[in-house]
Amino acid sequence: MTSAKHKIIMLLALEKKECLRGDKVLTDRQKEILKMIVMEYIKGAKPVGSNLICDTLNCSSATVRSEMATLEDLGLLEKTHTSSGRIPSEEGYRYYVNNLMQPKEISGEDMLKLQLIFSNNQLELSDCIKKSLEIVSDITNYTSVVLGTKSHENTLKEVNIVQLNNNELLVIVITDKGFVEHKKINIEGISIEEVKKTVTLINNMIIGTPIDEISSKLEFEVKPIIGRYVKEHERLYNVFYNVFTNFTNKSVDIMGKSNILKLPEFSQVDKVRDVIEKLDDKIETIVEEDSNDNNNINIYIGKETKIDNDMTVIRTKYKTDREEGTIAIVGPKRMEYDRVVNLLEFIKENIEKK
Repeated sequence: MTSAKHKIIMLLALEKKECLRGDKVLTDRQKEILKMIVMEYIKGAKPVGSNLICDTLNCSSATVRSEMATLEDLGLLEKTHTSSGRIPSEEGYRYYVNNLMQPKEISGEDMLKLQLIFSNNQLELSDCIKKSLEIVSDITNYTSVVLGTKSHENTLKEVNIVQLNNNELLVIVITDKGFVEHKKINIEGISIEEVKKTVTLINNMIIGTPIDEISSKLEFEVKPIIGRYVKEHERLYNVFYNVFTNFTNKSVDIMGKSNILKLPEFSQVDKVRDVIEKLDDKIETIVEEDSNDNNNINIYIGKETKIDNDMTVIRTKYKTDREEGTIAIVGPKRMEYDRVVNLLEFIKENIEKK
């Protein structure tokens, strides 16, 4: 009986604690204190004490300490071993993002840098995306990731070649949606006539094939018969197979990886090595879709990233009539969420207008 009663009391206490974490139960002052602590910790990476809050809110230190203790009991703040101040917990960051954060306006200088890229008609869309993410890495000191994929709706329309000199050709791949990819190849020791035969064979056999099925069709349909028509068939087959593999594979670019070294959270050598290895090994995990993804900005904090408990990933998907992909910013939990969200939203809008 005592055990059953104890379980009921514990369940009621847990339910009460969950209710207290709701937006309606935190008082305005508690919300303001939590917001101040999150924003101050983002700026300085140092635990926030009651004095700063007292001066801003014009209330006694006893009142502030009491409110901070309540927020700590609710799991929204944590106390460090080295200071009497508080820092946001993972739940505290989540509460801030969901309930208190207001997107920060992009500065005129940052806006101009990004607009210059997207207004440059000389740049391909992929270059615009990469260069805009490079700028975000520079101005935020975080790491940017772009995972580009060719739209599954694209099918092969044509393969062309342009001779650059005796030993080099430019292979041009065109899809029915107007997407164009080109790659320079070396044909030293192979006649141009042999190359033209190979291109004709490929065009005859795989035009109309969905982009993500081309490699398979080359392997099982083109490879068995190319030797009948082309002398240097093995070498040429491998050259064109690599061209299409590069074209159909996801392209991953990481900008600002070294920015991790500038963050106090990752100042220890072992921690830096661990995080950089995770960026290399789990890069597609960082930007891959999950069941909760949508076309909006998605924020993953700490353990939600499935990478490192001290990291945050903010990402969004983009889609044009020619391709689709994901852009993401990777940084510490102590990230400028309000700034990054607006920057990613701006870049996404410009990608889809380009």
